[in-house]
Amino acid sequence: MFKPGVDTYEFWLKIGIVLLGSRFVLGDVFKLGGTSLLQIAVDMTVAGTIILVAAKALGLSGKLGSLLAIGTSICGVSAIIAGKGAIRARNSEVSYAITAILALGAVALFTLPALGHAIGMTDHEFGLWAGLAVDNTAETTATGYLFSDEAGKIAVLVKSTRNALIGFVVLGFALYWASRGEADTIGGGLRGKARFVWEKFPKFVLGFLAVSAIVTAGWLSKDQTANLANVSKWAFLLTFAGVGLKTNVRELARTGWRPFVVAVVGLVVVAAVSLGLVLFTSRQLGWGH
Repeated sequence: MFKPGVDTYEFWLKIGIVLLGSRFVLGDVFKLGGTSLLQIAVDMTVAGTIILVAAKALGLSGKLGSLLAIGTSICGVSAIIAGKGAIRARNSEVSYAITAILALGAVALFTLPALGHAIGMTDHEFGLWAGLAVDNTAETTATGYLFSDEAGKIAVLVKSTRNALIGFVVLGFALYWASRGEADTIGGGLRGKARFVWEKFPKFVLGFLAVSAIVTAGWLSKDQTANLANVSKWAFLLTFAGVGLKTNVRELARTGWRPFVVAVVGLVVVAAVSLGLVLFTSRQLGWGH
């Protein structure tokens, strides 16, 4: 009876990501500077690699490992759901990856601000660390603002920059699984490959960039921009509700503890690596001052 409505969650995900572009102002990204963008690129690469290696070592399915890597390196739940269709992952794999990402994000929410204060991090340092180390957007935002308003703003900016890369990372995983014959096949010739890339590329990313460009150009008032951001939040709420209603708890139980261990390893290592990266570049190299 309710299944047709529940199945619309992917539509609401796309709407949410498109309107999330209202918070991604290109001028603010340029303020981060090239060094911070380099830190983001390094951290995303390290995060994805660590998760894939840990998943393989613990014998997880390649697609569950891919979903955990996508969620860790980009934007948590939204990225996992976007990656589901591209790599033909099972609903149980998606649900487990989401559960792990949200649970560990909650842990980061309570531990990172305390650690940041304990080691005397500046607002800029902590905001950058939160934006790099916490996976889900809502938890990243909360973590940053628990430290300070300035740290919260920087955390949101760094996280938004990561979010903007969702389409390219998902496409990369789609190409990988297609080459192994475990996703939609790639047609012969250059034209077939180009068609596959276009079909698999998440078109909503173009909408995200278009909304961002409109906001950056100043064509919307502050109230209109705030309204778009609020609609985005409601769209994500419907998305998460749909995912929850499609989750089979028995399938999650059969999956076992290993995926959660992989996620824990990823969180700890990525948090440590990103912390070291932030402190080294800030205090030794003087970046961000």
